[in-house]
Amino acid sequence: MRFRLTLMLVILAIFTGNSLNGQILSPGSKAGVSANQYTQRMQWWQNAKFGMFIHWGPVSLKGTEIGWSRKGPRRDRQGTGTIPVEEYDNLYRRFNPVQFDADAWVQLLKDAGMQYLVFTTKHHDGFSMFDSRWTDYKITSPDSPFGRDITAELADACHRAGVKLGFYYSQPDWRHPDFFTEHHDRYITYLHRQVEELCANYGRLDILWFDGLSNPAERWDTGRLFTRIHRLQPDIIINDRADVPADFDSPEQRIGAFQIDRPWETCMTIGRQWAWKPDDTIKSLMQCLHTLIRSVGGGGNLLFNVGPMPDGRIEPRQADQLREMGDWLKQYGESIYGTRGGPYTPDFAGVSTRKGNRIFLHILNWVNDEAPLVLPPLPRKIIRSSLLTGGNVTVQQEADGITILVPREFRREMDTIIELELDGEADTIPPLPFSSASLAMRQPADASNMIGSHTSKINLARNGPQAACDGDLFTSWNCEDDIRSVWWQVNLQTARHISKIAIFERGHAVRKFELQYQENEEWVTVHQGTEIGGRTVITFKPVQTQFVRLHILDAEQAPSIKEILLYGPDQ
Repeated sequence: MRFRLTLMLVILAIFTGNSLNGQILSPGSKAGVSANQYTQRMQWWQNAKFGMFIHWGPVSLKGTEIGWSRKGPRRDRQGTGTIPVEEYDNLYRRFNPVQFDADAWVQLLKDAGMQYLVFTTKHHDGFSMFDSRWTDYKITSPDSPFGRDITAELADACHRAGVKLGFYYSQPDWRHPDFFTEHHDRYITYLHRQVEELCANYGRLDILWFDGLSNPAERWDTGRLFTRIHRLQPDIIINDRADVPADFDSPEQRIGAFQIDRPWETCMTIGRQWAWKPDDTIKSLMQCLHTLIRSVGGGGNLLFNVGPMPDGRIEPRQADQLREMGDWLKQYGESIYGTRGGPYTPDFAGVSTRKGNRIFLHILNWVNDEAPLVLPPLPRKIIRSSLLTGGNVTVQQEADGITILVPREFRREMDTIIELELDGEADTIPPLPFSSASLAMRQPADASNMIGSHTSKINLARNGPQAACDGDLFTSWNCEDDIRSVWWQVNLQTARHISKIAIFERGHAVRKFELQYQENEEWVTVHQGTEIGGRTVITFKPVQTQFVRLHILDAEQAPSIKEILLYGPDQ
């Protein structure tokens, strides 16, 4: 049951007991927590794997991005939006989501196979989607036609359904008059009071998801803030965006790199923006599932975002896609829930997960249609193997490696899952690379042109040259509209023998290209071609080099390259 405390009781609870002096220890955000206690506290979250992120507010009336579309100066960074401040800040007077049903949202979460929810209680625009006593700019304002505490209703629905609950709270507040001014200390007091309300007034809170990166922790008085949070919610989990390590990392709009020594969670949108957008481009079911599978195989979680419509409903297209993910998880969830990433590290071909004495190989792309999958040897004996997705699989284990053959008719386009049962624990096996791993995988890449900002990490992950060697067919290196000739190159960081390259193009724009390698600081051409199309595989006499270049000489329109794979003679 949700409970409310008076301000006096909150202050009393916070300031009684021994002071922690704002100390923040790692691992974990709670001072004094041992490594074992931290592992136990994080266990439910790491087992859950899949959560729902919800970005929502009055801006949904405009269909533009939350916070960022507010036009005007921002005292903590450069930039302007598209909606004048006077209009943006008064949208709440028209925001009346009469079809909002917290129980329906939670049911959709469960149908999707999601295990926890994180809701935006306040974004950078400063509007509070909860009943805060410290502001009138809130959903329960007398000027709000809706007037109900959305956060309270959602918290109650989660508690009734046994769903873990998280609150997003933005430390930046572009509307608050004291934010990043000479009176910023007054804003800090406001921020702390609001966070205290969220921790005190809505029952058990499992996650606090901050969003104040690129600002020193002292700007939020984070040490004192965390102490107060843990007084009210001792078992809470906190992300890394209060500019201290806290409990887990939170890569945004990209799948995190393989990491099993510290928890992490990719946050990503199901469409193109966080808030609801009419006619937004929604990720395909394959994109959605591959994002989840690759996140889990890399050692992380996926916090998948939906943006409800102005009337309070989650758009049917988004809801249908989530339910289809849930249907897949009902069949194959044992290879996702409760697992850890590895032992084989993520690769273009796929990822692996492990649990107990079992390894699940998720094969997402077959580079060679008929060739077997060859993996490095395991320090455990395989005592049983099966094809979780149906059909027959042949597994041959030898001292120098493992050969896996799946007949073509049993290779699934979405995901071919091979289960290996071992004679001992899989969790203790150190990370191993896929032997099929591209030599270019996650190596430094450069290009003569790309769409958008060269400094934005999110844009680089989406459109930059690195996207062509990240092992993900759903990202791509994209060029500006007027580009017809362009080069891309990768630095292998040491001289390697290469003899094969596979190029995956989005569309069929390329009309003439050449492959080159660098020798004595000169570019040497090893192949010239015309069309690339969906997939082109080129073999050539082995060469030894550190740098490889794809030089597109002519294209019908701006090229878009999904992936470039490099292999040596023994691969």
